[in-house]
Amino acid sequence: MIFESHAHYDDEVFDEDREQLLASFKEKGIDTVVNVGASLAGCRATVELTKEYPFIYGAIGIHPSEVGELNEDNFTSLKEWCALDKIVAVGETGLDYHWPEPGPALQKDWFERQLALAGEVKLPVIIHSREAAKDTLEIMQAHHAGEIGGVVHCFSYAKEMAREYLNMDFYFGIGGVITFKNAKKLKEAVEYIPMEKILLETDSPYLAPEPYRGKRNSSLHLPYVAQSIADIKGISYEEVVEITENNARRLFGL
Repeated sequence: MIFESHAHYDDEVFDEDREQLLASFKEKGIDTVVNVGASLAGCRATVELTKEYPFIYGAIGIHPSEVGELNEDNFTSLKEWCALDKIVAVGETGLDYHWPEPGPALQKDWFERQLALAGEVKLPVIIHSREAAKDTLEIMQAHHAGEIGGVVHCFSYAKEMAREYLNMDFYFGIGGVITFKNAKKLKEAVEYIPMEKILLETDSPYLAPEPYRGKRNSSLHLPYVAQSIADIKGISYEEVVEITENNARRLFGL
């Protein structure tokens, strides 16, 4: 069964059909979903989704683009949510330099705080890194992220950077981008990364694979990702699904 390691079903684009969509997963081979917090509201909604759906687990964290809403009081709320039974990771957290705001200094501060939180509550961390490869790696190394463990979500860098994350024993979230014709660098990285370190993810509602590129993404599209990985690795689709499910259960302690 497919293990969806990173989705955002709290997003408002699912408001009209969320219940029907999630209800369809089982018969389509989607067994487990980790819904990932990206904002304070998203974390609250994630907690509610874990209560409503037996197959949904949660991650609690603040996306680098949303760290402007953090303060000491609501950071305490993050820690409290992390203690709930079905919360399996801290994240997503990291650095995103695609937009000018929030500035790098604020992003780095709250990234470091969330890494420390993951170590404190003994949960793996979900890393977001966009156009910030060097700074992300340096902060993770400085804070001994290898001792925390986790996954680099939506991995998009070259295999040289993959080597650095493998040295920290991290996993790699691979999603719809792997199906794009122009994703040469990512395909080379996936060829290099051991299967035992790969997770399936969508980042729904974003980054839909071919042939749905540009449309709303969902876990129902994960077979396209799994087949692309199978083609690159020269193994069967079934092997990719089984190995990535085992990897996710090992990482998240399920």
